[in-house]
Amino acid sequence: MIKRTIEISSGPAKLSLKLDQMILDREGFECVTIPCEDIGVLIIDHPAVSYTHGLINKLLECETAIIVCDSKHLPAGLLLPMSANTLQGERLRQQASVKVPVRKQLWKQIIQAKIRHQAQVFGEDHPDFAKIRNLAYRVRSGDPGNVEALASRIYWQALFAGEKFKRLTDGGGANDLLNYGYTILRSAVARAICASGLHPSLSLHHKNKYNSYALADDLMEPFRPMVDVRVKQLWASGRQTIDRETKTVLLGMLTDTVKAGGTTGPFMVNLPRMTASLCQCFAGEKKEMEIPVPWNFQDTEACGS
Repeated sequence: MIKRTIEISSGPAKLSLKLDQMILDREGFECVTIPCEDIGVLIIDHPAVSYTHGLINKLLECETAIIVCDSKHLPAGLLLPMSANTLQGERLRQQASVKVPVRKQLWKQIIQAKIRHQAQVFGEDHPDFAKIRNLAYRVRSGDPGNVEALASRIYWQALFAGEKFKRLTDGGGANDLLNYGYTILRSAVARAICASGLHPSLSLHHKNKYNSYALADDLMEPFRPMVDVRVKQLWASGRQTIDRETKTVLLGMLTDTVKAGGTTGPFMVNLPRMTASLCQCFAGEKKEMEIPVPWNFQDTEACGS
């Protein structure tokens, strides 16, 4: 079932729980009820929204990711379920004890997928397509040569060709749109991680000791181009600020069609397939993750080991 993404941003509201339904009460409007089990992501983007403890508990029980935004409408915090999988104890032990060579091989797969997806953004007729895609074959275990950075340099120059753009976390403009999209992506990936019984802070590659979602940062890498494409389209059409319209476009990424394990389906539905396959890699049952491929990228070729 496709989980819904609910954003509360248009004005003051009271959120409460009744018979396993989220009740949305806004002055001047009829109350709206939404089954908690249907909500995959809840985004709260207004300072005058209040919610009950019972509702939060129920949403977490239903594996909902809850995002709270700041005064600039950028996500400021993330609340995730931590006991959604009955095998969590065993999987956490496997995750914590996985050997370094396995981590490096998995990181190699992630970076290869990211580079392939970056190339597919442009299509085979673009002059930089082969240049970027061929770099995927140069990635070694753990990416010691930092091929990821080389590919990204070419990618960003091609994506915003002719524009005065530099990718900066606090750069404003298109950077704000990218930051918003990436945070939504990170939240969806973190939700899938927790649902699979893994811990989002025990990473494969990212190692910042202050980062509680390092594994989510690892696993979201191949999907950043899904955000980039949307931001580029918004930017080109003159929509360059975070508002209801641009947020709707970026949130649409969660329902994009992807290919995974020989099947197609919505991105958010297929994310747990990837995290489940990661569990199998940690357990020694598999050597490769099932990394979803955005359908519009048409990427069917693997890079090999």
